[in-house]
Amino acid sequence: MTSIAPKKIDENQYQIDADSNLGMRVPVRIYADDQLLQKMLSDRTILQARNVSSIPGILGQSVVLPDGHEGYGFPVGGVAAMDAKEGMISPGGVGYDINCGVRLLRSNLDEQAVRSKLKDLVTDLFRSVPSGVGSKGAVKLKHSELDEVLVKGVNWAIDRGYGTSDDSDVCEENGQIQNADPNKVSDKARKRGAPQLGSLGSGNHFLEVQKVAEIHDEEAANRMGIKKGTITILIHCGSRGFGHQVCSDYLRVSEQSMEKYGINLPDRELACVPNTSEEGESYRKAMFAALNFAWSNRQMITHWTRRSFERVFSQTESDLDMKLVYDVAHNIAKVEKHKVDGKDRDVIVHRKGATRAFPSNRDEVSSKYRDLGQPVLIPGSMGTASWILLGQHNSMNLSFGSTAHGAGRTMSRSKARRNYTENDVKKSLNDKGILIKALTRDGVVEETPQAYKDVDAVVNVSHNLGIATKVAKLVPIGVIKG
Repeated sequence: MTSIAPKKIDENQYQIDADSNLGMRVPVRIYADDQLLQKMLSDRTILQARNVSSIPGILGQSVVLPDGHEGYGFPVGGVAAMDAKEGMISPGGVGYDINCGVRLLRSNLDEQAVRSKLKDLVTDLFRSVPSGVGSKGAVKLKHSELDEVLVKGVNWAIDRGYGTSDDSDVCEENGQIQNADPNKVSDKARKRGAPQLGSLGSGNHFLEVQKVAEIHDEEAANRMGIKKGTITILIHCGSRGFGHQVCSDYLRVSEQSMEKYGINLPDRELACVPNTSEEGESYRKAMFAALNFAWSNRQMITHWTRRSFERVFSQTESDLDMKLVYDVAHNIAKVEKHKVDGKDRDVIVHRKGATRAFPSNRDEVSSKYRDLGQPVLIPGSMGTASWILLGQHNSMNLSFGSTAHGAGRTMSRSKARRNYTENDVKKSLNDKGILIKALTRDGVVEETPQAYKDVDAVVNVSHNLGIATKVAKLVPIGVIKG
């Protein structure tokens, strides 16, 4: 689709040099293998990354990670750092599902114990965790309570008995980002979000029961309490209709404000405003509110997951050792310190479909893992593996402390519906020993593993570059979908 030809500059590294005639302010750097690169070249991924490189105040390079694919304005799997004073903030650089993210729970159950009760477990989880497009959470929030959620994040849920401070200790930002402002959120976003807290949603969101199939880094796995053959649970969801509406609202604000600030861009979907402008501040405070909503959302789902396991296995949460390993955000923008051209700079890093992958000894990493490095969670698609990685120092040099966030789509949802049937997908999962329970036929078909890139290939690129390295491979045995 695109005639842009990136040149290979090193193993798993490709570049398009900055060309001022095309409006590029910085080069585009792509991390991929040959096959992953070909998939990126078959849609608008690279063109979008090139467009991102034209945003005023962008620093270093416009980054495409190995799971990169076409998105709204920015590619999914894209990272861009803007100067915090002179640069822009862009709602499209965060995405519609603000703080779509994943969290991993461990347990001391082995596969055999869970297989014998898998059907009961999957059924109980499906009943306990609301899922689906318009799904309602089990909690009815008043206006003032929603405000509290938007400010307190995961701690709102913990204060109400949905977990303990052990959980917030292992969330990015401790599950509560400061300076969120509910007053910057529209009534429409509130109306969409208030009924949905504690629900999984639809699309590629899921709750998965997995077994630890491989350990690649014994020390890191031990620190995370991950043992081969035991059962883990991965929860993948975000800020639901609330975050979607915040993004929609501020895309409109940004589009209307660009002329005022004299911003010209090759694609209106890149709409942005100066980070320090009134519109920029307002978007950031509303986006932070959506981040906190998502952390609280995942916390409540975690609580109901633990209760399901307690019921099915007639043991307590502590008997089962159901500790939260880590929680990461995939769609986020925030100010961080990075070295650019040899100087420490405050930059606003946009991660869209990208996971922070900070190395050891960064203050932002949870104290539990600070001397080790930040755990990174890469969900696969149902039927394929997920991975635990560990952030490494090379991420600071190559990708503003970031790595991939998943497998990345290669097939549109409509094409998946044309090419596969629910029975096909369920049978192929069943043949692999995976039990699935989904609300709708489309929820199964659209997320067929064939619609995604090879997650192992994506992880190998990250590992080989030393951005984030392999700790453990997890394979699904039970899947809950919206």
